[in-house]
Amino acid sequence: MPAFSLEPEQAAWCAELRSLAAERLRPLADKGEPGRVNRPLLAELGHLGLLARLFTSGALDLCLMRESLAQTCTEAETALALQGLGAHPVHAYGSTAQRERWLPRVADGGAVAAFALSEPGAGSDAAALALAAEPDGAAGWRLTGAKCWISNAPEADFYTVFARTTPGAGARGVTAFLVPADRPGLTGSALEMISPHPIGALDFDAVPVTADDVLGEVDRGFAVAMGTLNLFRPSVGAFAVGMAQAALDATLEHTRGRDAFGGKLMDLQAVAHQVAEMALRTEAARLMVYAAATAYDDGAPGVPGRAAMAKLLATETAQYVVDTAVQLHGARALRRGHLLEHLYREVRAPRIYEGASEVQRGIIARELYAMTREEAAR
Repeated sequence: MPAFSLEPEQAAWCAELRSLAAERLRPLADKGEPGRVNRPLLAELGHLGLLARLFTSGALDLCLMRESLAQTCTEAETALALQGLGAHPVHAYGSTAQRERWLPRVADGGAVAAFALSEPGAGSDAAALALAAEPDGAAGWRLTGAKCWISNAPEADFYTVFARTTPGAGARGVTAFLVPADRPGLTGSALEMISPHPIGALDFDAVPVTADDVLGEVDRGFAVAMGTLNLFRPSVGAFAVGMAQAALDATLEHTRGRDAFGGKLMDLQAVAHQVAEMALRTEAARLMVYAAATAYDDGAPGVPGRAAMAKLLATETAQYVVDTAVQLHGARALRRGHLLEHLYREVRAPRIYEGASEVQRGIIARELYAMTREEAAR
């Protein structure tokens, strides 16, 4: 059920994406190894022009891509999103040389990008990161420390790395660096997670970086991180909406055909009301996501708060919808290989990454109080 705000050509494009995902991407995803980067899948995303579109589309287009792909092939959606997350800082803040070297390869699926912000002791509190960028004379800095929970690690070809250049300065002392994976002293290991996408840890043992590797400005890297997250948070919500819609569609089909208590499962009022609630919450989340993305594209005020609302509502909604779908399907939904078994493992992580639900509530509250202070000062 398309939202009223979509133009006919947008709705047609979403339908085309779902078909492409089923026909071209799903077979490649099925051949991939869980927890590993699927390079043939990335290459096909590049061939279809979807990766290049990451750098020419606005936030709403990004949301439509992620939602549409997620309904049919979550692996393709995640592969696309991780390329965007890792490479957006290069696109938005990188030098001409950095962009010319890496972005064409990201766009054709030949280079794997990663966004390296979280650390063992700095997850939700990103300003507390401790990876040290220690001065190395006129040559630049040496990175020493660790990153953890990094998507596409350790298989990425380059990392957008956030390191502390000024100790004790909080968010004001962080610098973003573009670090190729072959830099001496950079090693990594894969982590086995409940969700099937690649994620790992990185160790930095005096990894050399120079001024040519800086993204944006020295000590202004936190703005690079937040600028990237403000764009991608609504689209995390779009990913969640896509999963919720897939679970809802499966539930409609199952309850329509399942015999129970002398009729169909859909004839039981308790079931019908649960399905109605699933649809209601999914559509509300979808509209919130579209509104936040449109606000970003229009340069409207309050984007951080809107982005946080979209991610929070959509990810919490998807958790509810998928869980309810599993309940209505019964034991069959827990069997390995079932769509809902897959979604059940996928749906939990978005409530944590790119800012946990509790962090989103903090952002929303902070933006609300800042707005009331501004109004009172007028």
